Amino acid sequence: MTTATHELAQVNIARLKAPLDSPLLKDFVDALDPVNAVADRSPGFVWRLQSDSGNATDIPVLGDEWLIINMSVWRDTDALTAFMYQGRHRELLSRRREWFARLSEAATALWWVPVGHRPTVAEAEERILHLRAHGPTPYAFTLRTPFPAGPTGPTGPTGPAELIAEPAPRPVAPDAALS
Repeated sequence: MTTATHELAQVNIARLKAPLDSPLLKDFVDALDPVNAVADRSPGFVWRLQSDSGNATDIPVLGDEWLIINMSVWRDTDALTAFMYQGRHRELLSRRREWFARLSEAATALWWVPVGHRPTVAEAEERILHLRAHGPTPYAFTLRTPFPAGPTGPTGPTGPAELIAEPAPRPVAPDAALS
């Protein structure tokens, strides 16, 4: 049996349709703690970004006060998708258009991190912006276009030469977390 050297980081951002304390977002806000508790107990869950509030809704992202961030680390894509598409999270996912505006650019990015690494918001912003500029690469990819685990640090504007590698051939469920 081999020991994993990398874990899957994911970030997704969403643009609020109203302030978090508005009646429009009440169901979403009320579901945050229960859904996060399920995530925390899910097989393959490693870590999630949170402030003193217990979630990340008050952590600024991309300099836009109407954006909220969700970031976590998972064992692999299978563990992440198992959580995303079942139970209470799936219910919330189906209602996301009630609470969040549709973004025209990528709002979700995945990347591999060394075991034990906890990504920062700045790192997550960089990955989303890279995905928007270059499409899926090993540096920042999507569930629809995954890449195998391994180091993917940038060495220039588009990252190292290995970023042009072909994605791992594997059908997965459509991308959608909060976006």
